[in-house]
Amino acid sequence: MQKRLFILDTNVLMHDPTAIFRFQEHAIYLPMIVLEELDAAKKGMSEVSRNVRQVSRFLDDLISSVDNLSAGVALPISGEQTDAGSLYFQTELLAESDLTRSLPGNKPDNTLLSAAIALKQAGKFKDVTLVSKDINMRIKAHVLGIHAEDYTSDKTLDDMDLLYTGMANLEPDFWEQHSKSLDSWKEEGRTFYKVKGPAVKQWYTNQFLYSEDESNFNAIVRECGENDATMELAKDFTLENNSVWGINARNLEQNFALNLLTDPEVDFVTLVGAAGTGKTLLALAAGLAQTLDQSLYREIIVTRVTIPVGEDIGFLPGTEEEKMTPWMGALVDNLEVLAPTTQEGGDWGRAATADLLHNRIKVRSLNFMRGRTFLNRYIILDEAQNLTPKQMKTFVTRAGPGSKIVCLGNVAQIDTPYLTETSSGLTYVVDRFKQWEHSGHVTLQRGERSRLADFASQTL
Repeated sequence: MQKRLFILDTNVLMHDPTAIFRFQEHAIYLPMIVLEELDAAKKGMSEVSRNVRQVSRFLDDLISSVDNLSAGVALPISGEQTDAGSLYFQTELLAESDLTRSLPGNKPDNTLLSAAIALKQAGKFKDVTLVSKDINMRIKAHVLGIHAEDYTSDKTLDDMDLLYTGMANLEPDFWEQHSKSLDSWKEEGRTFYKVKGPAVKQWYTNQFLYSEDESNFNAIVRECGENDATMELAKDFTLENNSVWGINARNLEQNFALNLLTDPEVDFVTLVGAAGTGKTLLALAAGLAQTLDQSLYREIIVTRVTIPVGEDIGFLPGTEEEKMTPWMGALVDNLEVLAPTTQEGGDWGRAATADLLHNRIKVRSLNFMRGRTFLNRYIILDEAQNLTPKQMKTFVTRAGPGSKIVCLGNVAQIDTPYLTETSSGLTYVVDRFKQWEHSGHVTLQRGERSRLADFASQTL
């Protein structure tokens, strides 16, 4: 049986070094122009350069014991595969066609398209498909009659509607169905319920449960068994006496978020929501309360990906923290809310508060995270949707004993090339961490910034 042949564009390997192992029993073809582009991009300390060097190591290991490359290189079998895939390199000049000659210039894209046309006309494989992360490349391929696809093996989910929200609405008849097997008790002022039934199989630890009836029941799942689950009544942060650093929850999702952010047993929190839903404010308020009031953490570390929305303003002078200052406008804005300048104490009081916050809140760049370990730190990662899954793994593994990581982001505002909502590092960790007992997630729905911002986010 003839196999399908996938021709990989350079950007696929730059994005995912393991791409050559992700096509199961099918054949992969690497034209010489792809190897040339990989060679040109190998130098540097960027994530792309590291990926390119990893690809080169993979290829070197695969061909080190092969004498005849023209016959292809067998790829390792993984998972439930029964047949091994093959890797082919361009070992000879490909025949030119009239269509190939019509492609202008010697651009790498046109050279790759020429190779695809030649391989398709050779007819040695069942189907020839060009795989590229570049949408314009795929458009040109379709124009020339070449089947082209995006690289989808890096997608965490098939659709964003499947993303875990961290919440579940209880059915109206939930208590009627589970009342016979219900146990309840109190421990140190906390109320617990243990329920049995079919619904508990769909729950995760630290997932929030709520009912929309007059009971206003809000709870958090603490333990999940095969047929039973233990849940605890959620703390109500909408009440004035339950404020966190002067901040109260304004809606259901914010209340759930504060329950996770203030829980010392939850080491990893992800908050996803549109602009103005309060992600940064809630995370910072909880961090200040636990760092300055409760002394659970030594300091707060704030970081984010430095990707500009408009034109780049170039190199910035100063120390690491000074270079990060232009990217931390959200931090400054939220600190003005949490530590207002109109407080009592005059200029001296304001200066003392600013100095205290400056000493306990550190701004760090993601570019220098590799190799570091943060002990007893409260770490906030803003704009987390712009990280790849590999970058997210590098960041999360920096956490040492006693540290807590909070990842904030809006998957609808991705600024990184070749990343989508379903392949973002934020989507990746939300899906992978949902079953871990020391993590929690909440998708914030309602904007609370202002009526103007709320209306703009809905209509523009």
